[in-house]
Amino acid sequence: MTIDSSVAQTTSLHAKPWQDTSLSSAARADALIAEMTLEEKTSQLVGLWVGADDGGGDVAPYQSDMSKDAPVFADVIIDGLGQLTRPFGTVPVDPLSGAQSLAKAQRQIMAANRFGIPAQVHEECLAGFSAWGATAYPVPLSWGASFNPELVARVATQIGQSLRSVGVHQGLAPVLDVVRDYRWGRVEETIGEDPYLVGTIGAAYVQGLESTGIVATLKHFAGYSGSRAARNHAPVAAGPREMADVYYPPFEMALRHGGARSVMNSYAEVDGVPAAADRELLTEVLRQQWGFQGVVVADYFAIAFLRTLQRVAGTDGEAAGRALSAGIDVELPSVAAYGKPLNDAVRAGSISEDIVNRALRRVLIQKIDVGLLDADYQPTAPETVDFDTPGSQSLALELAREAVVLVANDGVLPLKPAARIAVIGPLADDPYSMLGCYSFPAHVGVKHPERGLGLEIGTVLSELREQHGSGISYVQGCDVKAEGRSGFAAASQAAAGAEVAVLVLGDQAGLFGRGTSGEGCDAADLRLPGEQQALLEAVLETGTPVVLLLLAGRPYALGDVAHKCAAIVQTFFPGQRGGQAIAEVLTGAVNPSGHLPVSIPREPNVQPGTYLAPPLGMLNDVSNLDPTALFAFGHGLSYGELTWGQTNGDAQEWPIGEHTNLSVEITNGSARRMADVVQVYLHDPVAQVTRPDIRLVAYKRVVLEPGESANVQFSLHSDLTSFAGLNLQQIVEPGSVELRVSRSSSDVHAVFRRTLVGRETVVGMDRELLAICQVHVHPDTAKRG
Repeated sequence: MTIDSSVAQTTSLHAKPWQDTSLSSAARADALIAEMTLEEKTSQLVGLWVGADDGGGDVAPYQSDMSKDAPVFADVIIDGLGQLTRPFGTVPVDPLSGAQSLAKAQRQIMAANRFGIPAQVHEECLAGFSAWGATAYPVPLSWGASFNPELVARVATQIGQSLRSVGVHQGLAPVLDVVRDYRWGRVEETIGEDPYLVGTIGAAYVQGLESTGIVATLKHFAGYSGSRAARNHAPVAAGPREMADVYYPPFEMALRHGGARSVMNSYAEVDGVPAAADRELLTEVLRQQWGFQGVVVADYFAIAFLRTLQRVAGTDGEAAGRALSAGIDVELPSVAAYGKPLNDAVRAGSISEDIVNRALRRVLIQKIDVGLLDADYQPTAPETVDFDTPGSQSLALELAREAVVLVANDGVLPLKPAARIAVIGPLADDPYSMLGCYSFPAHVGVKHPERGLGLEIGTVLSELREQHGSGISYVQGCDVKAEGRSGFAAASQAAAGAEVAVLVLGDQAGLFGRGTSGEGCDAADLRLPGEQQALLEAVLETGTPVVLLLLAGRPYALGDVAHKCAAIVQTFFPGQRGGQAIAEVLTGAVNPSGHLPVSIPREPNVQPGTYLAPPLGMLNDVSNLDPTALFAFGHGLSYGELTWGQTNGDAQEWPIGEHTNLSVEITNGSARRMADVVQVYLHDPVAQVTRPDIRLVAYKRVVLEPGESANVQFSLHSDLTSFAGLNLQQIVEPGSVELRVSRSSSDVHAVFRRTLVGRETVVGMDRELLAICQVHVHPDTAKRG
């Protein structure tokens, strides 16, 4: 929309300084701060979660306890309100009614404070807008399985448009924690076990969300996924080198290449220091080293937890002082420490008002940047709202299709059109099996069964019947996690009478013990939950070929039974259109193209670690335990195979500070469209500190039509070999390395040996984080007609 310059000039002349769009955001914020009382200042540093305890259940840790003394809305907004927490994501609300209620609430907030400042509104958006009736997309682990940053960016753009259409300003996503132990309940929320994959996919999501004007919030900074024994909120035993090389890089990528404007602290305590009180983390690393200028928000109740759970503060005032000094600008989701306790501490002189002003300035600048302090800002609701459009459903389906991983196949897949099929398993006809714990129906809706799912979600059974037609029988067999084998006999009978058994096993997403995967649903080991392993073995004993289909939030150890399956298909909560995507892959309508973002372990108790292991973390002669994965990170099959041909590269010498180039020829000799992921791994045989034997440094998803050939080119800067050296500085070390062009972390096509030449070099925040990847399709190679 074009605004007449004379109108804009008139508005500027009559506006208060903080409303004057001709001034810089910083100048506007400073002008407002000079006019504010202490209470007005601290009111901008808190959120309010209206109705958080109305649902009768927790959707955040200790929600009921922390919300029982929550202040009344009308009392809080007198001095202003920094953030409004989840107006759509707390209870099921009709989208249009929700938009109208939010606009009304904003008008109340603006009218109640003397500066007319509205609240910044945030919502969860990890698997789509977490609202009743909103499209439920595949979870982030499926993003990783797609190895397709461009598609993830498109999904995030669609999500951002939905958020913005109803007056939401900030999205609490993506999760950039790197998987370190598959038993952790929140594995489903992560993108994978490799920092480069997590960072590139995460940065793409941020780009998409931020392109719509929504403030993306990176979480959880940092180290959260490294908790001991994979227990949620448990202490983290990670040294500064692991933090620098594993946990930090995805956040750096999402800030530098995604443009995220908000960061959320982790619940983790690393080496005894909780992230919410860690100045080195939130100020020295994030702001001073990386140059972050945005707003740091607290994970829900994290500031109060400094007193109640972590016991590093004796009072809420002390907790406020520690968090504010460390660098947390906004307390979410409600007022516990940054309200009266903070005000009292400032007046008592134990907390300087300067650090209040520091946080406030950041908060106000962001509000100004999103347009909330403009003189003409008026909260309004749209006339119609649709959170589940054909376009968003189409994107959800596209991502679900690309995230299905064909792990193993002896030829039974795709299913023959006339085959008699027995569909068996507790997840075969359950729509919730498609959803992660941050999808609204599983996160909140499950507490309100009277409202229904709010979405049409096809199951594996219903979609297979749609795709395959007649000849399909169904038996549940057992529950997801409850004991009981009464259904085994019927399951075995159904399998024995079929040509193929499709056995659908895995997880039920939930929160805090209500599920087998999700926040607070950690696993003691990596056996399939409940009686599912026994059901698998019982069905295998019938002799009928078994297609094991896993709908899960983490990889499970399959052991020797995996080799008895005719095929294995791995999916990670593929969203509301996931049933269709799975059925299309099983029947051959869609060619599988996903790759594992996490390894599939062999034994349930041997491999809590990931593929990023140094030599002594791998199979060796000093331990009798073999941690080698059953199926490696990056693995994925298809119905056919692209031909990987000639490779080319630069000379062996690789000057430090420069790029090296390599390429591989790929040909599709089949009669159908094919996709694969070309992966490049770095192997550093000798370094001054122990390093992972290999790690991903580049990848490119390649899609070729029948008969097409392409040259896949990679250009890698020497910075991509950097690591935290003996003195913890990020260095590029001279010496010999290998670049392995691979189909997976264990399937190497070609090795390029390089010698990094020059002096050991310290690299900083301007170092190259991303490889340059290009696909050049050769002209006239596709079949015509």
